[in-house]
Amino acid sequence: MKMDVLLGLQWGDEGKGKIVDVLAPQYEVVARFQGGPNAGHTLEFDGIKHVLHQIPSGIFRSQILNIIGNGVVLDPIILKKEIDGLGKFSIDYRKNLVISKKATIIVPTHKLLDAAYEQSKGDKKIGSTLKGIGPTYQDKIGRSALRIGDILSPDFKDKYDTLLEKHKTTLSFYNYPTDKLEEMEVQFFEAVEFIKTLNLIDSEYVVNGALASNKRILAEGAQGSLLDVDFGSYPFVTSSNTMAAGACTGLGVAPSRIGEVFGIFKAYCTRVGSGPFPTELFDETGEAMRKEGNEFGSTTGRPRRCGWLDLPALKYSIMINGVTQLYMMKADVLNIFEEIKICTHYELPSGEKIDRLSFEITDMEVKPVYKTMKGWNCSLADVRSYENFPDELKAYVAYLEKELNVPINLISVGPDRIQTILR
Repeated sequence: MKMDVLLGLQWGDEGKGKIVDVLAPQYEVVARFQGGPNAGHTLEFDGIKHVLHQIPSGIFRSQILNIIGNGVVLDPIILKKEIDGLGKFSIDYRKNLVISKKATIIVPTHKLLDAAYEQSKGDKKIGSTLKGIGPTYQDKIGRSALRIGDILSPDFKDKYDTLLEKHKTTLSFYNYPTDKLEEMEVQFFEAVEFIKTLNLIDSEYVVNGALASNKRILAEGAQGSLLDVDFGSYPFVTSSNTMAAGACTGLGVAPSRIGEVFGIFKAYCTRVGSGPFPTELFDETGEAMRKEGNEFGSTTGRPRRCGWLDLPALKYSIMINGVTQLYMMKADVLNIFEEIKICTHYELPSGEKIDRLSFEITDMEVKPVYKTMKGWNCSLADVRSYENFPDELKAYVAYLEKELNVPINLISVGPDRIQTILR
């Protein structure tokens, strides 16, 4: 058995949570492999909207084991709040949620450091969610971080204090206030005691054991491929590997054990925070797109930047991930437009046209070159089969498949589970 991987192909917020929930019945294990509470995965069913930040999106299916993998950076306070929020749904999280002992812990001073670093950048800030993600990954790479397994150690508090003193020195350098730290620490240690009661495991053995037992596993990514720390629009990226290769390091699975790679993309583009966005719309069209798509961050509430679909960027993400199937989300947001544009190339300042992402594109103003297609300009709310799609939407899908050379096997036409059309 091989592990399938589901990830976003744009700048995040593509709708991964909904698709994990839709696909979940086909799997026995769903595992998060990177990121932290800077991710917000939104699921909607039975008229209720759910937003998960660290817990895998298979948690609402009682028969599925949900694993928080070693590649995740975990905030104990937020995790406790998430679990408390699940209480009203009678979810037996002690049975179907497990956490890798090798997952890295976000401590209170990581959030303070995040804010201090962002503040020091002035107008060059990257748009951090201020959840402490970057500083935690810094400590992980610098080999000074704490991991979930450490909370079971009798000298955990000593390890914490050592890290705390290091952070206080840095915060002092940035002249950043720590007056809220004591209150944050009370919540932190309460949450740590709660997490000790959960099922903490050597997840790499559990994942590989499941594969050896022919169990189906879905690896769930956070953020999007264009925010990958190596291959995204650096430095306006997240701090982890958001691409398919990250599922290997984030769960301890060999590359040869990867099966299908499901790439999720919106029928248009959005981005939160700073960084290049060639097709961004600053006019009433962009505002209409934002309003129709309710494009506000599920973690931060920030309005998302909106623009037309970017084919060069999408082709790049498909390439580096080895995508085998495409899932197109939020096609219904384009219902309101009589014409729809697709960026096919970038025009450089020199006048040259290219259809690829180069190293220099982060620092270079590029002009999108568009193909215009006729919009369907009608509601898709009650459509339940591809055959009943308007011809203009079918033409849009056919054009994308031809350009991307990967089948689009799922199209979402609304937020609910039932508004998911499989082809």
